Amino acid sequence: MWRKTIFWVHLTCGVTAGLVILMMSATGVLLTYERQMLGWAERQLVSEPGDARRLGIAELLQAARKQEPAFAPSSVTLSAHPRAPVELSAGRGNTRLVDPYTALIVGDGEGGLHAFFDAVRGWHRWFNAEGEHRDLARAATGACNLAFLFLVLSGMYLWLPPVFNRAALRVRFWFNPRAGTGKARDYNWHHVFGIWSAVPLAVIVASATVFNYEWANAAVYRFFGEEPPARRGAAASTPPSALADSSAGELHRLDRLVARAAAAVPGWQRLTLELPETGAAAVEVAVDRGTGGQPQLRHDLVLDRATGEVLANERFAGTPARRARSMLRFLHTGEALGWAGQTVAGIVSATSTVMVWTGLALAWRRLVRPLLARRSAVRSAGVPLPRTEPRDG
Repeated sequence: MWRKTIFWVHLTCGVTAGLVILMMSATGVLLTYERQMLGWAERQLVSEPGDARRLGIAELLQAARKQEPAFAPSSVTLSAHPRAPVELSAGRGNTRLVDPYTALIVGDGEGGLHAFFDAVRGWHRWFNAEGEHRDLARAATGACNLAFLFLVLSGMYLWLPPVFNRAALRVRFWFNPRAGTGKARDYNWHHVFGIWSAVPLAVIVASATVFNYEWANAAVYRFFGEEPPARRGAAASTPPSALADSSAGELHRLDRLVARAAAAVPGWQRLTLELPETGAAAVEVAVDRGTGGQPQLRHDLVLDRATGEVLANERFAGTPARRARSMLRFLHTGEALGWAGQTVAGIVSATSTVMVWTGLALAWRRLVRPLLARRSAVRSAGVPLPRTEPRDG
């Protein structure tokens, strides 16, 4: 009785949320290597370095100020890759990409591949809805994601065969060459793809619940004995730094600070310098040794602005709850585990599209096809089908 109840709830959730889960899974596949593909596209904007000298931060800021006097950056991001542009940021969504050898502004992080991934991510999260419709769409995708979590967990239970023997387990662990009909093939594929992707898929789907629901986010903090932070409103633009308009000597000091920060974290891949306000005694530098989605490989440095002395070098900064929350963010995409994690996340996203398709096909055969067959049999027998006559008035 218990197994039958779980099965029917599983079937109901699958039929109800199936198409939305299919959309989220398909877009998840497209987003698998987003970070690497955007990095590759941005590197195509930079000229071949050859024997050219890489310009310092002071030269880049001065050149950008001449090209766009109204643009006032608050941070500078450098990459260890010789072809990667330097990013000047004045807040979220307000970025300029600068060629590190010519100091020309070559992009703003919009359009092209960026626009494509923005649209895919919009569909993945909220059907790419805008304005007042976004909250409703996000509520729908959040509910379907929660249903997906139940499908994964209940599917692991339903996968267990009623009778344990080698033959029953073999056809549930691997593809059945004797599945000659569409129903047998779909049944076999649904079980095989489901069991092999169950654990990583459960992690991916469960981590998304933390983003969709405040109670799930709060549960992470309370698990570590911390109070969840108040929900923030729309992200405000970062105020520009007055240092961007400072003298050349003041700007050249930043190059020495960056060199100190790079030396403090060998193997760095990305380095973000927060441009300090005039008169500030310390400078903050975030150094990343990973791919960009590995918070455990980030270092937060504080340097004395005058001497360049490293005053603090904290790896994976934050309270235990904040670190866990950060890891959940990047476990959802697999990026926390590097290329291997991203690949696994992409593969299980692809297998989940197969599970949705085969599950819907099995539901069609179980629920809809018998009704159609019964209706066809009644018609063939010449028995008139009942009709509802319209009422007068």
